[in-house]
Amino acid sequence: MMRLSLRFVIPLALTIGAIAYGVVPLVDKLTLAWSVRDLDMRSKLVASAAQEPLVELLTDKARDRVRLQRVQAFFARMLRDDRLFALGFCDATGTLVYKTHAFPATVACPKPDLPAADAGTVLKLPGGPLHLVASPIEADGERLGEMLIAHDMSYVERRSADTKKYIVWLFAALGAVIALITVVIAELSFRGWMAGIKALIRGQSLALSPQPQARELGPIARDLEALVKDLETERRMRDEAQVSWGPDALRAILREDLKGDEVLIVSNREPYVHVRRNDRVEVQRPASGLVTALEPVMRACSGTWIAHGSGNADRDVVDDHDHVMVPPENPAYRMRRVWLTKEEEAGYYYGFSNEGLWPLCHIAHTRPIFRAPDWEQYRAVNRRFAQAVEREAKTDNPVVLVQDYHFALLPRMIRDRLPNATIITFWHIPWPNPEAFGVCPWREQLLDGMLGSSILGFHTQFHCNNFFDTVDRYLEARVDRETFTISYGNDPTEVHRYPISIEWPPVTLANQKPVPECRADIRSALGVAADVRLGIGVDRLDYTKGILERFAAVERLLELQPEWIGRFCFVQIAAPSRSSIEEYQSLDARVRSLAQRINTRFGRPGCDPIVLKIEHHDADQVYAYYRAADLCCVSSLHDGMNLVAKEFVAARDDERGALVLSQFTGAARELAEALIVNPYDIEQCAAALHVALTMPPDEQRERMRRMRGLVQEFNVYRWAGRMLLDAARVRQRRRMYSAARGTPKVVGLRRG
Repeated sequence: MMRLSLRFVIPLALTIGAIAYGVVPLVDKLTLAWSVRDLDMRSKLVASAAQEPLVELLTDKARDRVRLQRVQAFFARMLRDDRLFALGFCDATGTLVYKTHAFPATVACPKPDLPAADAGTVLKLPGGPLHLVASPIEADGERLGEMLIAHDMSYVERRSADTKKYIVWLFAALGAVIALITVVIAELSFRGWMAGIKALIRGQSLALSPQPQARELGPIARDLEALVKDLETERRMRDEAQVSWGPDALRAILREDLKGDEVLIVSNREPYVHVRRNDRVEVQRPASGLVTALEPVMRACSGTWIAHGSGNADRDVVDDHDHVMVPPENPAYRMRRVWLTKEEEAGYYYGFSNEGLWPLCHIAHTRPIFRAPDWEQYRAVNRRFAQAVEREAKTDNPVVLVQDYHFALLPRMIRDRLPNATIITFWHIPWPNPEAFGVCPWREQLLDGMLGSSILGFHTQFHCNNFFDTVDRYLEARVDRETFTISYGNDPTEVHRYPISIEWPPVTLANQKPVPECRADIRSALGVAADVRLGIGVDRLDYTKGILERFAAVERLLELQPEWIGRFCFVQIAAPSRSSIEEYQSLDARVRSLAQRINTRFGRPGCDPIVLKIEHHDADQVYAYYRAADLCCVSSLHDGMNLVAKEFVAARDDERGALVLSQFTGAARELAEALIVNPYDIEQCAAALHVALTMPPDEQRERMRRMRGLVQEFNVYRWAGRMLLDAARVRQRRRMYSAARGTPKVVGLRRG
């Protein structure tokens, strides 16, 4: 056994020696670099301190001999610094006119026509290395010459020698300690440890190993395996930039990190709507950023999507359990539809969600309206969806992704029914500051419901910080901003930033014609000439999207730059939205009126400046407009992320086009190469439109290439993958705690 130990110790000693041998030159190099950087800084400080008195001495009208004595005396006083070796001064002609006694004779003045160097030079001289810096001396803009500052670097060699000695002793001590521990372990239980380690390497559980010696390690096996998993998860998070994020990466996370656990998504809007038109059922995809982001994730996960069935033909296509497989052309996951009455939809969706929470969270100067009957419907519908989640769950611990402000109460309700579920809630809209949120009469209940989540996500860190401040203001909870957790009740809720994105490459892009054909087709469909420049805006018809401000910017552009009249056409695709709400009805009328007024004022035969399309467009049609346009304008007054900006960038595989982007979108924090504007500043927006229309092709290509690279790297699979990895870490930690306690984990109990 001792011989076996020595077989390990000797190679270990050789390995440690080889490492030490390789480390010493690296330490030498780093020590020299640090020292040179330090001396560069010291030289700059010396030159700065000497600048003014030296200029006075050099410009003194005294005789040359007297001036020489005074400069020499000044240099002598400066040489009291231990590391300052010598000083000299070269005049404007490159002649060394002043120097101290120790100044090296081999050092010449720099040539006058060469620019001053930012860093010093290391000189290898017989007496030892010197660090030399030439610093310009100027008076009233006139260059008098250069001050030469030489530092003694012999201390660097001494420091390096000491460091080498310490490294050798450190590695020797480290080797001795490791060898001693190895020998002791081998003597105590060599065979048992080896059997356990082999089992771990093979991926077997130590506690279940058939080897008796390995079973002796059972008490620590579970903790060791849990620790290994935690470390692997954290390493993967640190190295996520190395992952090629796509459907396969999500499937790998589900298979390896979540062990194939069940995934459920809950949202109000369904990814596919069945609509009956003339005795024929059509399938539509809603114009929703949420659907755009989540649908490719669900196709990769093959889980269940629970949503409100809103189409007039939705009931005709589901089975007896209200299920339908989607997408229709290639079924990949199951959708469960929840049916709501007209009264429930009016109170929960149009009332509390969109007349209350939506304007509350968006700073768009629209007053939120809160009614007690709407609140009761909101609670009832959230309860209905919680029951649906419970019925759809095949296990007691699914991963549930709750989407958006329609379901603020749902996480707590799911927690009550499925205590072991991992609940990830993502808030797709902005989160307001505490003062604004305090307007809501049921603020505490909403916060309590959201804190039933295991993980709570927002688009930006600013929104996370607002949520922390809100909880701190209105609940008795422990808010830990360092670990990004809120402790309220039994389990903590982690609050993180997850910037949402789109899939890459977009599936829709594969069906598109080349850009020149898209340009020709769209201009032909609009009835405009081939040389007319085209702008595009794609939004729901919503007061937060800044459509009125966008039209005002187009009008101002035509006022300031009349050469674009008849040569620029802006197409606004506006999907009808929440048309039963009075505010949206008013917006529809104002948008139509403003477009008509601008067209009357600036319209020319064959080219209206505004083409307004308030109708549904599918993804293929929208991408065709993206590819045909010369610019895309996103002028949201307040937005969580805004995926239209990223869709436009993804559609432009020709690397052409310009993006005008509101500073009040989450996307503006990522797409810095866009033309960032304040949508309330009409003059600035008009100027940005002109810049976009006149931007040279090379600049368009450079900006678009960078934005496309970012959208490709930070795509929707990475967004979902980060949340699922966090969910895996939370689940692993819960299992470890449950195993340590020896009792099942029960979480999410009601307070009071």
